[in-house]
Amino acid sequence: MSLKARITDDMKAAMRGRANPDEAQRAKEAARLGTIRLLLAAIKQKEVDDRTELDDAAVGSIVEKLIKQRKDSISQFEAAGRDDLVAAEQAELAVLHAYLPEQLSAAEVEAAVAAAIAESGAASARDMGKVMGLLKPRLAGRADMGQVSALIKARLAS
Repeated sequence: MSLKARITDDMKAAMRGRANPDEAQRAKEAARLGTIRLLLAAIKQKEVDDRTELDDAAVGSIVEKLIKQRKDSISQFEAAGRDDLVAAEQAELAVLHAYLPEQLSAAEVEAAVAAAIAESGAASARDMGKVMGLLKPRLAGRADMGQVSALIKARLAS
């Protein structure tokens, strides 16, 4: 089953869950449904803009983009002291994380970074683009690229 089909099935399940007589469960499903609808709208918008049917990798990149937006919003809301909005964004973040592939461990990411540095022959921070160019297709969706970038900087600075 494709990722897009799985998201659509989850939306249908969330719609059925809204009929639950339990008030708390119904509210939870309504929030989940809203997040899934937001994701499907972003997917549909990309398909209309590009006039193509998106594959799992493209859908994954949209999920990553929405996750990054939520993380940015959370940091902004925390700085403003808006705990209610932080909680809402974190709930959306949890729903979106379910559609990412299994994340790599820190040790696996470090090993991939070390291998890419050796493969590219990078010696200084100026060579960071070469290393990122190798790692981006290998780790996309499976690791936080911001953390990967910081790890590369640290390795090349030493």
